Amino acid sequence: MTSKNIVWHDHKVTKQDRSSIKKQKPVILWFTGLSGSGKSTIANAVETKLYKMGKHTYLLDGDNIRHGLNKDLGFSEEDRIENIRRIGEVAKLFVDSGLIVLTAFISPFQKDRDQVRNLVNDEEFIEVYVDTPLEVCEQRDPKGLYKKARAGEIPDFTGISSPYEPPKNPEIHIKNDEVAVEECVEKVIEYLKEHKYI
Repeated sequence: MTSKNIVWHDHKVTKQDRSSIKKQKPVILWFTGLSGSGKSTIANAVETKLYKMGKHTYLLDGDNIRHGLNKDLGFSEEDRIENIRRIGEVAKLFVDSGLIVLTAFISPFQKDRDQVRNLVNDEEFIEVYVDTPLEVCEQRDPKGLYKKARAGEIPDFTGISSPYEPPKNPEIHIKNDEVAVEECVEKVIEYLKEHKYI
């Protein structure tokens, strides 16, 4: 139950102050796609590139978050919705701190991704759809999850027994089948430059 005795405190140091000292425009780069699509790999490579450019970033990864903040959540539809809600709130705080925050989550439902988008200003959310065919993701299967899902060992597995809703209008659409990671990274960096985030 939410308390009625909570008051929002405004800070004297603003988001604009924090971002101007970093010489960048804060934003959420929301990488979404099937398990094995390459989200984490590309997000890691983008963050590395930004770091080398002297930019201030933080990467939130699905598995890592479930080791701490969201370790109490399972993979039911309700828990997945709550997982993304919490991540959205954390990402919003990072944006307020002036950072470029990268997130790598399957985030299968469009309404959940839209909910995160609505937490921040219009220009502070960039949906990056890592579009990799299911058969390619299954061939990669870096964690052996598809094999377990096909054997019925993992219920509610996205792409097999649970749906994935592809973004309708992502800001960045990466078709990640037989494409070098460097090429994917360059696409994201060029978007950030073109729209003056960096």
